[in-house]
Amino acid sequence: MLDDLKYIHQRDAQDALGIAEKQTSQLEYEFKLENRGLKIENCENIVFAGMGGSALAALLAKTWPGYKLPFDVSREYNIPPYVSDKTLFIASSYSGNTEETLSAIEQAAKTGAKIVVITGGGKLEELAKAQNYPCLVLPKVGQPRYAVLYSLKALVTVLAAFGAAGPDDLKALAGAASFLAESIKDWLPTVPEDKNPAKKLAVELAGKSVLVYAGPVLAPAAYKWKISFNENAKNIAWWNQLSELNHNEISGWIAQPTQKPYGLVELHNSFDHPRIERRYEVMEKLLSGKWPYPNPVQAQGNTVLEQLLWTVVFGDFVSLYLALVNNVDPSPVDLQENFKKELG
Repeated sequence: MLDDLKYIHQRDAQDALGIAEKQTSQLEYEFKLENRGLKIENCENIVFAGMGGSALAALLAKTWPGYKLPFDVSREYNIPPYVSDKTLFIASSYSGNTEETLSAIEQAAKTGAKIVVITGGGKLEELAKAQNYPCLVLPKVGQPRYAVLYSLKALVTVLAAFGAAGPDDLKALAGAASFLAESIKDWLPTVPEDKNPAKKLAVELAGKSVLVYAGPVLAPAAYKWKISFNENAKNIAWWNQLSELNHNEISGWIAQPTQKPYGLVELHNSFDHPRIERRYEVMEKLLSGKWPYPNPVQAQGNTVLEQLLWTVVFGDFVSLYLALVNNVDPSPVDLQENFKKELG
């Protein structure tokens, strides 16, 4: 099935695989942002307001390049009580109409927070123009989850403007594009299943609920995999992080349910604390026969950034191929749209 290009073109009507192939160019996009005297010295914390795919870049940036100030992602209607005129408040919504984010930015404005907007349009862009907030406009790509690398580039641009990231970080993002483009060649639809690791893993996970485990470095990527399985493949999925899951979730594998229709993916990298790898080894020893045999994925690349982005993009391809195995179009998210209509 996954080697049938005619079937792929018919089912992937909006060419999500083509978008995934070309997404490395998002890292080379140049956003324009007036500095307006923005300085990190005038801030005590950073709060990023966003939901779903719009929050992904903020989570990825926890791994790379990291935050020089206390940082929080606010994924709700209300903002943290400590937001003040010493807060760098970044509001992000791809559609520009996410009601939780619009509520949050309205509250942040009342505190005198330093507000920056990242959006693809809608009410949030209108508000930014009306209030003269610095605003980075994301190019259109069809679905918010397909714009995560644009969002990451935009976020690092904001951090650089405030002095919370350096110009070398922006160069590193652009430099990672060529590395990713070369990696993607092995995952394209034209590469047969027996030589295509993304297709192989998708087939292995077919018909199963998916769990994705990762250490701290790739935890944001694991969350991205969960979102991609949910929205691309219309497949239930969860994620968790080592070592926290060793303090609770491992006990859940021992007894019920006795039949475990799960596909387990372990995301490995070269930069976590060495005890994280030891924890993987002990889990596999103690849970042998009690859980599904894990599917290990070793991140490729020479730097934290390369391994992070490699894992994110590889997960995109796995989830898109799983969508085709599931006989669904990966692009539409009709249930979310219907939910918004019912919500009113």
